[in-house]
Amino acid sequence: MDIVDTPESWEVVASRTPFEGAKTAVRSDQVRMPDSSVVRRDYQAHPGSVCVLALDEEQRVLVLNQFRHPVRHRLWELPAGLLDVPGENPLRAARRELYEEAHVKAEDWRVLVDFFASPGGSDEAIRVFLARDLSEAEGARYEVSEEEADMQLARVPLEELVRGVLAGELGNPGLVTGVLALSAALAAGGPDTLRPADAPWPARPYEA
Repeated sequence: MDIVDTPESWEVVASRTPFEGAKTAVRSDQVRMPDSSVVRRDYQAHPGSVCVLALDEEQRVLVLNQFRHPVRHRLWELPAGLLDVPGENPLRAARRELYEEAHVKAEDWRVLVDFFASPGGSDEAIRVFLARDLSEAEGARYEVSEEEADMQLARVPLEELVRGVLAGELGNPGLVTGVLALSAALAAGGPDTLRPADAPWPARPYEA
């Protein structure tokens, strides 16, 4: 038995969008079950996201502290952003987010991990990149606004972030998944064993 996620689609008898926001929407589908019954499934329709685990030569991770209104918390997070354009290359989006949120560029990029944020209630797919060989970006800093205007930046040792995740002190899903995935990768052969930055992403197919 192969322990591999596989794509599958059940018949959608009817679908409507009762709410549509600026970036995401709520979709309500009538789905036929294996016993032929039809049930309603409501979920967030999301364009997808990218995160960047930027690791410097001292094994520190670049993290951001940002207020998140839905959970009423300030969370430590990785630089991240939405895939605003359908079919957008996720690496291009990741480079943009690292520049805009941290004014940093990286020369070495790998795919660290892909995951679904909350598959029982959202179709959001997230790709986390590992970025290394960091340096300050050229040009003027990106002008931030709204929650990002209050954002703080720090470089934190990877082992300290792993400890914080396991202690229940850090809860952002991109950060939790990213730092644990990197810790596992380092224990199993190192970053060079990771997928290339342009690896296929079936959950969000993209243009080269």
